[in-house]
Amino acid sequence: MLNRMEKMWAGRFAKSLDSKADDFNSSIRFDCKMYKQDILGSIAHAEMLAKQGIISISDKDAIINGLSSILEDIESGKLNFDMSCEDIHMFVEAELTKRIGDAGKRLHTARSRNDQVALDIRMYLRDNANDVIVLLKDLIDAILFKAEEGKAMILPGYTHLQRAQPITFGHHLMAYAQMFLRDISRIKDAVARMNFSPIGSCALAGTTYNTDRDFEAEKLGFSGITQNSIDGVSDRDFCVELMSAFSLIMMHLSRFSEEIILWSSWEFKYVELDDAYTTGSSIMPQKKNSDMAELVRGKTGRVYGDLFALLTTLKGLPLAYNKDMQEDKEAIFDAIETTCMCLDIFAPMVNTMRLIPENMYRAAQEGFINATDLADYLTKKGMPFRSAYKIVGQIVAECIDKKTVLDSLSLEEYKAHSDIFEEDLYNEISLETCVEKRISKGGTSVSSVEAQIEWVRKELSK
Repeated sequence: MLNRMEKMWAGRFAKSLDSKADDFNSSIRFDCKMYKQDILGSIAHAEMLAKQGIISISDKDAIINGLSSILEDIESGKLNFDMSCEDIHMFVEAELTKRIGDAGKRLHTARSRNDQVALDIRMYLRDNANDVIVLLKDLIDAILFKAEEGKAMILPGYTHLQRAQPITFGHHLMAYAQMFLRDISRIKDAVARMNFSPIGSCALAGTTYNTDRDFEAEKLGFSGITQNSIDGVSDRDFCVELMSAFSLIMMHLSRFSEEIILWSSWEFKYVELDDAYTTGSSIMPQKKNSDMAELVRGKTGRVYGDLFALLTTLKGLPLAYNKDMQEDKEAIFDAIETTCMCLDIFAPMVNTMRLIPENMYRAAQEGFINATDLADYLTKKGMPFRSAYKIVGQIVAECIDKKTVLDSLSLEEYKAHSDIFEEDLYNEISLETCVEKRISKGGTSVSSVEAQIEWVRKELSK
């Protein structure tokens, strides 16, 4: 029976690995997360080996029963990971051999840890990518709920963080729904490219055994197999691609966080976050801080760092497998866990925030955000746009000088700039009209926002 402390590769070496080097080399403290994928992959491998006559049916049955019992014991808490093992693969194999004897030693036929770990991480990421998609859908549902509530609430739209044109709060929120929909699409695309089985590539050159890689891939739910054994063990593009998708999710969450932080400040006060998602100050009793949103904004840099760490690790690696590639796991695991954590807190934070439409409307009344509509009024009556633009600019300057707004100027004051102006201009520049007449698809009118909400709901149901 194999001693746990004896390495699987010990036959070549005359002395034991230095204890510090052993700790440095070990990855079980983090790759133990993949125990389920490792065991399921090994069950499929045993089935393939028996199907091809490489191991006996009795050995296959013993291996599968042993692996199933290991999985059950890990998940029930009966079996703890042995941190003296080098990695999760060695732990499972050693435990299997301990339980069923020599049959367990036959499991590793026609595979290497190189293709085994490549298989495990693809399966692990495939499973966890689906969890991210579920969380993204939950967040989009929260956005749709609030967009429906705020579809007629008027506030200033901004460019350069300057008040620009009137929009609805629902319209603003639906921009984020589009971002997160694209994030779902990116993850699905990345998983589709990742979903090819490397098992059977062995160390790098394949195997002399008559294996059936397609059978094993199908058993594990893959779309097919990797077509080059060197690429099968050395490819980590799928990790980078998923981490890039996670970084974009975090960027979108960070932008959303920044706006929520602004909106909930006293300077804006468009929304108030629920007490369950805010904190106070240790010294200032009046404070209500948007700490959850601030933490999400901060954790974005962490996920970016994970991505760049892996890109840097892979940058100069020759083919095929190199131990450097062990560094992929901590980075990708952290990126997944951080992204999931942020999404999990963000959806209920959005869902429970209170909208304050009167403050939104008050802000929209200032800043001359209906100036474009005033220029459009003149162009619809025949004036060239550039001429209308200049006249409206002069009118805005007059309003600033008089400390008033466009709605408050008299018709006589307007006619001093152009005889085209008539009484109907006041209806044309009202905030409600400015919003409702933007009927183009994707625009800010209530009907357009309703159409956007319906479209996104259909996309989510696909």
